Amino acid sequence: MSVCFSAHSIHPSGTCILSLPVVLRCQAARSFLAQLREVCRASVSRVVLDFSQTRFINSEGIGALTQAQNICQTAGVDIAYWSVSAELQPALVLAGFRSPIAPEEGTDAILADSGALAVSRAAAVRPHPSIHCRWKRLVDICGALVGLAILGLLLVPVALAIQIDSPGPIFFSQIRRGYLGRPFRLWKFRSMVTNASQLQHLVNNQAQGAFFKCDRDPRVTRVGGFLRKTSLDELPQFWNILKGEMSLVGTRPPTFQEVECYQTHEWRRLDVKPGLTGVWQVSGRSNIKDFSKVVALDKTYQRRWSLGYDLQIILKTIFVIFSKRSGAM
Repeated sequence: MSVCFSAHSIHPSGTCILSLPVVLRCQAARSFLAQLREVCRASVSRVVLDFSQTRFINSEGIGALTQAQNICQTAGVDIAYWSVSAELQPALVLAGFRSPIAPEEGTDAILADSGALAVSRAAAVRPHPSIHCRWKRLVDICGALVGLAILGLLLVPVALAIQIDSPGPIFFSQIRRGYLGRPFRLWKFRSMVTNASQLQHLVNNQAQGAFFKCDRDPRVTRVGGFLRKTSLDELPQFWNILKGEMSLVGTRPPTFQEVECYQTHEWRRLDVKPGLTGVWQVSGRSNIKDFSKVVALDKTYQRRWSLGYDLQIILKTIFVIFSKRSGAM
């Protein structure tokens, strides 16, 4: 499963062929990045990633490929890929390769010499069992319909309260990263001032790691504070759940800026759909400010996942919402 690289892998033209492992995840993903950094320190102008033997890429692999592009860009090295099956193309798109990159003219012979011309028969990204569980999806749909019904009842009074307190849009939307890093537009009731994003640099981040958290964020309005405390600001996310972009239970959906700071192993939290609630939210979300602990909780959820475990978390969430310790997501 190791990444193949040696001195003879560098062609006189400055092109280096880097053969990726059969399984690109965990230690193999970290080994790949270490080898790539070594390659970029050598006298190379272009790196070609050979996927001819790769059969499995998980979220950690996608994260490693995302970091690979940043490493090459920083080093001033072009990066391309070779022999990727149609099934694996979506994984590369999620990693930031927006379109297939064909090796430049003359590179075919280099690849042939290295034995990298085999046609890949790689399987698609192997999903977490929760992704295709019909019962989980049924619970999500039922929960989303109930949630949207509540949203319909509260929409007018909440909208009026937001407008009176802070004139501007009723809803707040933001592009977040979902399952395996797929982008989607997340919806909430607006709980901050309208120019909150421009003021973020003035707010002290109390969290450690790749996420932002401030207990007493001055950008939060009076009505917004109430909406957050009661979690009413998250009611519009039932629309995301109905569309299948989110689940009732999952991981906290990160922003693009947060994902850019992820280490390879932290991408694993994106192996499941983001959730309206999750283990982190029912484990003292207002007190957990270390991202490594959040990742550990997300991995625990993935390891222990079952439909019964989801229902248990949903019940705990209801208790947390109606307790005085409830906080903002």
